[in-house]
Amino acid sequence: MQAAAMKPQLLKLPSAFVPLLLSFAGLAIVLGHAALYGTAHEADEGAAAHVFQILMVSQVPVIAWFALQWIKKAPGAALRVLALQAGAIGLALAAVYFLT
Repeated sequence: MQAAAMKPQLLKLPSAFVPLLLSFAGLAIVLGHAALYGTAHEADEGAAAHVFQILMVSQVPVIAWFALQWIKKAPGAALRVLALQAGAIGLALAAVYFLT
């Protein structure tokens, strides 16, 4: 019983919630750009596209660090957090796909 109480809340760790924040920031950029400028195809990528790309790529080392640290220690909880992170990335990428 005490072992279950000793498991950390993984979503409280920065390596767990920072990728989620980055994905939601990317989603906000996509939705904001679509709301302000519409969904017409542009010939050149703007600053919003570059910021989105930086946000998405910057998650990779943080997610890798999280996975390396927690898969062996708490596999069930770590896989749930990784699924949340993958879902948030998928949501942001789906917004780009459907809105541009």
